[in-house]
Amino acid sequence: MPRITPNLWFDTQGEDAAKFYVSIFPNSKITSVAHYGEAGPRPAGTVMTVEFELDGQPYRALNGGPQFTFNEAVSLAIDCADQAEVDHYWAKLSEGGEEGPCGWVKDRFGLSWQVVPSALGTLTSDPDPGRAQRAMAAMLGMKKIDVAALYAAADQK
Repeated sequence: MPRITPNLWFDTQGEDAAKFYVSIFPNSKITSVAHYGEAGPRPAGTVMTVEFELDGQPYRALNGGPQFTFNEAVSLAIDCADQAEVDHYWAKLSEGGEEGPCGWVKDRFGLSWQVVPSALGTLTSDPDPGRAQRAMAAMLGMKKIDVAALYAAADQK
């Protein structure tokens, strides 16, 4: 099967974004940078694409121009093991960005992320429908997800 690589369209900030992302996630690196040549369409010598990996997953940043921008229709989800990971990724990605509801954050480049503890999926799919619904209701009232508050809400009777 061919490898699928998410391609992220930026105006001119693709390299800055890639550097930012690899600084946040473990086992991450920039693997190559390509520049526009004389054929254009951007000025020769400017960064065209940046290939990078976030914990082994390949991505490509394309400096394609201002025609397209990110919106919440596409987001990258981070499955966090615990509250410490939620706190870490939330703090880093929200720097210069925008906090949203229900674990969503938009970074300073406009890309949306879902910073989600694995406990959320466990609780919202609990075999006890009341427990699952209480956890869901609690999450809907949060910005950054609070794992302890999810469990407290789920366990309320």
